[in-house]
Amino acid sequence: MLILGLESSCDETAVALVNDAGDIRANLVLSQLAEHRPYGGVVPEIAARSHLDHLDGLIVKALEEAGVGFDDLHGVAATLGPGLIGGVLVAATTGKAIAAARGLPFVAVNHLEGHALTARLTDRLAFPYLLLLVSGGHCQLLAVEGVGRYRRYGGTIDDAVGEAFDKTAKLLGLDYPGGPAVERAARTGDASRFALPRPLKGRPGCDFSFSGLKTAVRQQVQQLGALSSQDRADLAASFQAAVAEVLVDRTRNALVRFRADTGQPGPLVVAGGVAANGSLRQALTVLTEAEGTELVAPPAKLCTDNAAMIAWAGVERLRLGQRDSLDARARPRWPLEELDTPTPELEVAL
Repeated sequence: MLILGLESSCDETAVALVNDAGDIRANLVLSQLAEHRPYGGVVPEIAARSHLDHLDGLIVKALEEAGVGFDDLHGVAATLGPGLIGGVLVAATTGKAIAAARGLPFVAVNHLEGHALTARLTDRLAFPYLLLLVSGGHCQLLAVEGVGRYRRYGGTIDDAVGEAFDKTAKLLGLDYPGGPAVERAARTGDASRFALPRPLKGRPGCDFSFSGLKTAVRQQVQQLGALSSQDRADLAASFQAAVAEVLVDRTRNALVRFRADTGQPGPLVVAGGVAANGSLRQALTVLTEAEGTELVAPPAKLCTDNAAMIAWAGVERLRLGQRDSLDARARPRWPLEELDTPTPELEVAL
C-alpha cells in the first residue's frame, strides 16, 4: 500500500511517498527560510503563495524519485490542520483533487498526529507510549494510546518552546530560524553565567510556561547593552539549559502519571522541530535512564515538518478503515483530543 503524503501547514512545502511496510520511497522538503528571513519569522501570505508555486512540482519530483506514477498509489493523505490556514488549504485542496481525479481514498491528517505517530514509522513502536511534542507552535505531554487516542497530561499556558527559541534568537541578534541558531551559539557559551528562571519547575502537574523565561532574556540583553559574541554565546547557553531543565522536570511528572495510568514506565517519545536539539535530547536521555525507561527520538529530518509523517499517519488510518470525504474542512486549530478513532477491528498488524 503506497500513500502520497502532502504537508503545507507552515513554512515547509513537503511531499512524500511511504508504504505500509514503513519504506520511505521519497521524502522531499522545500524550505522557505530565505523568503521569511528578512522578517524574522513566518509571514502567512508569503508561505501560502510559496506552497502554491511549488507543491505541484514537488509531487512530480517525488513520483520520479520513487520510480512510480499516479496509477501506483493506493491513497492520498494531506495535512488539514492545525496550522496557518492559507498554507493548509494548499495541500488540502491538492490532495483532494488528486484523490478525486484518480478515484483514490483520501485521509485528512492532523499535523500533530503525524508527529505523534512518527516513532511508529521509524522504530516500530507499540502503543502505549508517552509523547513530548515540542515545536514552534506546540508544547504538550500526551499519552499515546492508539491511532486517534490521546490523553493530554499538560501543555504550555503561554508560549510554545519553539517560539521562545525564535524570540530569544531575535533578542540576541542571531540568525533565523532561531532554534538551530541558539543551539550553535550555545556550544561555546557558559550556561552558568546568567541565572535565568525555570518557570513551573518543582510544581505539581505537567504544564509549561516560557514567557517569563523569554522576558528574563530580554532584561539581560537590556542590562548588557551592546552584546559581545561571548555574551551571546553565554546567554544562548543559559537559555538552552533553562529550557532543558524545565522540560525534564515536567516530563518527569508525566512519566509518573503515565506509569500510574498504564502500569508501564514508558517509553518516552520526543517529536516536533525542537526535538532536533541535541542538548535537549541528551537531557531527556539522562532522565529516561534514571527513570528506568528509554527515549525514542526519530531522526532530526523526521522531527521537523515533513510529509513522510503525514503519509504514515495516512497508512495507519487507512488500514484501520478510515476514508475521509472530500468536503472535510481545513482547520487552523485542531487539538489531538478532538480526533476520532478508526474502527479497531479492521487493524492490520505492522
